[in-house]
Amino acid sequence: MFAEYSSSELMSIFAMQGVAGLILFSVFVLMALGLAIIFGQMGVINMAHGEFMILGAYVTYLTSNVFSTYLPEFFSIYFILAMILAFIAAAALGALVEWSMIRHLYNRPLDTLLATWGLSLILQQLYRTVFGAREVGVTLPDWLMGSYQLTDTIELPINGLFVMCLALGISLAVALLMYRSRWGTQVRAVVQNRPMAGAVGINTAKVDRITFALGCGIAGVAGSAFTMIGSTGPTSGQLYIVDTFLVVVFGGASSLLGTIASAFSISQAQSTMEFFMSGSMSKVLTLLFVVVILMLRPQGLFTLKVRR
Repeated sequence: MFAEYSSSELMSIFAMQGVAGLILFSVFVLMALGLAIIFGQMGVINMAHGEFMILGAYVTYLTSNVFSTYLPEFFSIYFILAMILAFIAAAALGALVEWSMIRHLYNRPLDTLLATWGLSLILQQLYRTVFGAREVGVTLPDWLMGSYQLTDTIELPINGLFVMCLALGISLAVALLMYRSRWGTQVRAVVQNRPMAGAVGINTAKVDRITFALGCGIAGVAGSAFTMIGSTGPTSGQLYIVDTFLVVVFGGASSLLGTIASAFSISQAQSTMEFFMSGSMSKVLTLLFVVVILMLRPQGLFTLKVRR
């Protein structure tokens, strides 16, 4: 497979695919952070996570249309506002779903899987009814267009760089929120011992609702970023949900650092192999590699330390 390329060509190929892998890594991180909070901290298998992402994408699409039609003089700043609105919309829907459905299904992971899978089908049909079955795209402001020329053969898209910076910023914000705030302490207390956390006065129902809303809100921001690298359709979220679960399980369901390390490993492996073989085969090989690792280390790359 590598014999037909010279060493310099191989170096250029790996560098180009590495840059592409970083952009894919950023999308994986944004998707997986929300899912890691919901699945890792709450034990809820949210099969509708991709639809929360697409809600953020559609909010960005609507914001783009509103600004281009009614506020063209402020079009250059619309994307920042669109990300904020995407977070609010997805978080609000997440809080509503947690209150109306998820709170009745805690400690029943298979029931949450079936319920959220049904929710994903409902949301897909709702998006198809409101926005149509055809995929839509957004018009990016000028400052997100173009690319930086790193070398003669390697270019870094500006929108890809923005997604990477966004993923880094949200990862740091989530880390500070989880490990340096009172709410994060309460979340970790509920995860480790829910009855005792409730006994010392922590409102576990409120913590659950905010946690679920936060995870869905981050998925909404991921959907907003997704519009920069792909078109949006009613079923677009399903393209990423399997990879996202793979990232969370491989990294360790309760580990923020494991989620990031797993997203980097899987995105770089897929991006590199896709140059030499078909996309489906690269996904198969990546899945086989992850399965082998999980057979040797079922808890994932990193685990949450719990006092006993």
